[in-house]
Amino acid sequence: MTDTTRAWLRTLRALTGTPPPVEEPLPDDPVALFLGWLEVAVAAGVPEPHVMTLATVDADGVPDARALILKDVDERGWAFSTTASSRKGAQLSAAPEAALAFWWQPQARAVRVRGPVVQATREESEADLHARSPAAQASVAPGDWTLWRVRPTRVEFWQGAPDRNHLRIVYLRSGDGWSLARSFTVG
Repeated sequence: MTDTTRAWLRTLRALTGTPPPVEEPLPDDPVALFLGWLEVAVAAGVPEPHVMTLATVDADGVPDARALILKDVDERGWAFSTTASSRKGAQLSAAPEAALAFWWQPQARAVRVRGPVVQATREESEADLHARSPAAQASVAPGDWTLWRVRPTRVEFWQGAPDRNHLRIVYLRSGDGWSLARSFTVG
């Protein structure tokens, strides 16, 4: 069955999206580029462009990933929320590092964010909880809802190309600012 599956998978088309042009010049900060790409995705009707994959590790160092909704992004980081008592909450408390991945298929674009994770203030977490529906609020124990922020050390923007000459734009934290590199990679 493996040979059949492998052959079948190779018949499936990939990178069928239409990449929009990259705005020049590139901003000095990855938040500005992310918000620009997000706005382009929303304007183009990309379904659920604020959904991302959150990757954490468990106590044994085994990776774990799940889809969540981005709650905010600014100079403080990329924000998401969950209960502290959940598996992801426990993993973040024990190993406060994470990675986020966004995939916007219609545009053949992806964004990867990684770095340490910090808890927002209790007031910010409560405000985020109160923005949810009453039914969603009712299922959360008092004080359990937590807003987290990934404070990135690396943010990578990837734009696919049908010829496989993909564009990578990488921001690396450098002191109080960012260094920027762009490259084309064949993949």
